[in-house]
Amino acid sequence: MAVAGILVTAVVVTLDMVTGTAVRLFPLLIFLPAIVSALGEVWQTALATFWVIVVEILTGVYIRAQTDDILLAAGFMAVFGVLSVLGCRYRVRREEEVHRLRSAAAALQRLIVRPLPLRTADVVVNGLYQPVEEDAMVGGDMYEVAASRHGTRVLIADVQGKGLPAIGTALAVLGSFREAAYREHTLTGVVAALENSVVRQNAFAAQTGEPERLVTALVLDIGSEPVVEAVNCGHIAPFVIHDGEAAQVDLGEPAVPLGLAALSSAPRKGARFTFPRGATMLLCTDGVTEARDPGGAFYPLEARLRAYARAPTGGLAAALGADLRAFTGTVPRDDVAILTLRRADPAAKSALRRADPAL
Repeated sequence: MAVAGILVTAVVVTLDMVTGTAVRLFPLLIFLPAIVSALGEVWQTALATFWVIVVEILTGVYIRAQTDDILLAAGFMAVFGVLSVLGCRYRVRREEEVHRLRSAAAALQRLIVRPLPLRTADVVVNGLYQPVEEDAMVGGDMYEVAASRHGTRVLIADVQGKGLPAIGTALAVLGSFREAAYREHTLTGVVAALENSVVRQNAFAAQTGEPERLVTALVLDIGSEPVVEAVNCGHIAPFVIHDGEAAQVDLGEPAVPLGLAALSSAPRKGARFTFPRGATMLLCTDGVTEARDPGGAFYPLEARLRAYARAPTGGLAAALGADLRAFTGTVPRDDVAILTLRRADPAAKSALRRADPAL
C-alpha cells in the first residue's frame, strides 16, 4: 500500500515537473487518501493524508506558487483526508462486525453436527466438515449417524440457501432424524419424518416472512449384511471404492428434495446396493461436486476417486480437501462436507454390542 502511494505520487509530481503546463496535476493527490481508505487500515489512511499534505506543500514551494494557494490546497487536502479517515474507520468497523457474525454463524453450524469420527457397531464414519466463513453467509450442510436396533442410519443433507434461517432448517431436520432413526422401523418412515419437519419449518417461515426452503438429503440404512438401503431425496449419490476401483452407485432416479413431496405423484422408495467389507463409501455435498477451477471447469470427483483407488495416499477426506483447494486455487466458496464410511472391525463391533445389547 505504501509503495503504491509513493509510486502514484512520484508519477504525478514528475509529470507536473516535466510538462510544466499551467494546469497542475499534483492537486489530484487529494484523492489518494480516499483510495487508501477503501482498501487499507485507518492508520494507513491517516499516513496517506499526511503524505499528500507534505507533498503538496513541498511541490508548491518548488514551483513557487503563492503562499495563500499553497495553504488553501493544504487545507482542502486536510479536510478531505479527515473525511477519508472517518470513512475508513466506519468501513473497518463494519467489516469486523460482519466477520464476527460470520464466525458466530459458522461456530453454530459446527455445533449442530457431532465431530468426526463417529463409530457404531456397523460402521466407522470419518471425513471432513468445513463450513465456509469467507462468503456472505454460511450454508446449511449437515450430517448425522444414529445407531439403533434397526441398524445404523446415516444422513447427509444440504439446505437450500444460506444464513441463520438455513441453519434453523438444518436444526429441524437433524432433530427429526435423531428421533425418527430410533423410532421408525423402515427407512422410508425416517424420510417421511424428515419431510414433515421441513414442511412444518416452511410453514413457520411463511408466517415470519422468510422464504420456504427445500433440503436435498441422502439417508442410508446399514446393517451387518453387505447390502445397504438408501433413499435419495435429490442429493448426490454415494461412491463406493473397492478392489482398486471407484464408481458412483446407481440409485435410479432420485426422489424430490425434502419439502416438495406434495408436488410429486410418486412416493419415495428405497434402493439397495452392495457395500462389502473392506470397501470405502464416500458421501459428499455439492460444495465438492460444484467447485470450479479458475477456468470454470467442475471438480472431477469421480476421476480423483479412481486415482485414489489405484494408489491410496492416506486419509481420503483430507486428501480430497487438499486437492479441492489446489484445484480451485482459493478458499472454498461453499460449505464442504465429505464423509467416508467403512465397515466396523468385527472385534470392535462385538465390544460395542456387549456394551449396548440394544444395538
